[in-house]
Amino acid sequence: MKQDRTGYVLTLSLHPDEIPDELLRDFVGARYACVLVRINDDESAMQYGNRVSKAGMLCREPYFQRFMAAAHGADGSEDGAANALCKQCGIVSRTELNGNESAKNLFDLLEKEYGSWRFPDDPF
Repeated sequence: MKQDRTGYVLTLSLHPDEIPDELLRDFVGARYACVLVRINDDESAMQYGNRVSKAGMLCREPYFQRFMAAAHGADGSEDGAANALCKQCGIVSRTELNGNESAKNLFDLLEKEYGSWRFPDDPF
């Protein structure tokens, strides 16, 4: 990783066996999302420490907004996802996620549910 005048530049190296064929066949300029998660020695994802920041990032993701609408009655917007998240965690504001143990546990369960969620029209 390096920094230039526009921000940070991250270079990825992928093993040929780990590149999906669809990626190689796609048109030049196709857009993809990349997710980085620090992993433990046993290859499991490291638990995210700052749940307030994580909750904010999740609520801005359109896929999470869809999940919250389908699974928890949100209206499909960022604000709707945030409101439904607060309701599911029993809090008034996402800022409570860093100090409220019960809310932390409920948020972790919600995040786990989201991680395993699949929509009927998903190709994955």
